[in-house]
Amino acid sequence: MKLIGITGGVGAGKTQLLAYIREHYNCEIYLADQVAHEVKRPGQECYDSLVELMGSGILAPDGEIDKKAMADRIFGDGELLKKVNEIVHPAVLAYLLDRIEKARRSRKIPLFFIEAALLIEAGYNSIVDEMWYVYASEETRGKRLMQSRGYTEQKISDIMKGQLEEAAFREKSDFIIDNSGSLEEAYRQIDEHLAVLLCQESLRK
Repeated sequence: MKLIGITGGVGAGKTQLLAYIREHYNCEIYLADQVAHEVKRPGQECYDSLVELMGSGILAPDGEIDKKAMADRIFGDGELLKKVNEIVHPAVLAYLLDRIEKARRSRKIPLFFIEAALLIEAGYNSIVDEMWYVYASEETRGKRLMQSRGYTEQKISDIMKGQLEEAAFREKSDFIIDNSGSLEEAYRQIDEHLAVLLCQESLRK
């Protein structure tokens, strides 16, 4: 089984490319943001620790952790963010390692993908076989975010400032997908790379 990390700046198009991979290849795909949400649910490993750290004000009426309330509580507080990450990141990694081990034992999954904007910063290079970087220019990403999410230029600028520079992404990645143009062109790059990586067209769905 090939374990692959997929990263890239906000608006680079990781979601669309993963949708294509899910449709055309026999694989498992986990999004770190979704896993982080899962481990923060009531009864899961992070829930009690986060409520103890930030108080019941982060809870929605149904007892779930309210994502916006939690973000508002953390905003501008670097020390609190660090403490939250120290709770959530190990739990996300443990969750993923468990799923990876189960997939390997099954011997039925040739490709296992983990996606997150912060994979490199979180040290996932040490566990994946390959790190993929989805590239698109800042201008292209900005236009996409305005159109798809309605973000303002200021919000886009603030988000991008908090992410790795392109050179750092490239330095730490094994394969770069240029998603500045059409999705079809990006799909072609993926197909060609996986044909070499897997050496078996039979592994396609």
